[in-house]
Amino acid sequence: MDPAITLFVGMFTTLLAIINPLEAIPVFLGLMQGKSDADHRRVAARSCIYVVALAFFFLVFGNLLLRLFDVPLSIVRVVGGIILVRLGFSLFNPSPGNSLVPSQTQPGQDGAFVPLAMPVMFGPGAIATVIGLTSTIRASQDWILSFAAASLAIFAAMGVTYLLLAYAQTILRRIGPQGIDAATRIVGFFVSAMGMGLIFHGSMEFLQANGVLHGVQTP
Repeated sequence: MDPAITLFVGMFTTLLAIINPLEAIPVFLGLMQGKSDADHRRVAARSCIYVVALAFFFLVFGNLLLRLFDVPLSIVRVVGGIILVRLGFSLFNPSPGNSLVPSQTQPGQDGAFVPLAMPVMFGPGAIATVIGLTSTIRASQDWILSFAAASLAIFAAMGVTYLLLAYAQTILRRIGPQGIDAATRIVGFFVSAMGMGLIFHGSMEFLQANGVLHGVQTP
């Protein structure tokens, strides 16, 4: 398969799993209680635009921040993997009473940025994932095509997220809270699996870079 297509598919599915719009639906509906459908669509659009802006910031400046603080990408992969494993376990087995729905928002705020865009949709796991994927773009022979594929994956993931939030009431009526809970647990399992993969590959890269392992190729 073409590397750009592989990058697109991998980043799209990973971002969608980490953002997990189904988990954001209860938070979104809690913020939008008593609001009109037009307000639902407006806040959904604004929150998705915020997430796109955050994703591109870390996609473009992620490596610069790592160089500034002298942090190798292998360490970012390991730390990001730990965060994803923890996030996955919390999704798979949520603590009773652990709700992200705020009791109220500040006057003049609609919650589109805090808490919806950050940290509900774009939290530490998403940040670590985007920064980690910059290594794939940097190592690509055609980095422009890879950057375009990653950018398209971000827009596609947020397009799906917008549709799910904009029609959150309809989705909740169709599948119900139990359906959302089941889907969230399934997503949590795969997020944990992705986290373990990042930990493994990051550890292998770190050991190879420091001469501990020689001639071992990571898939």
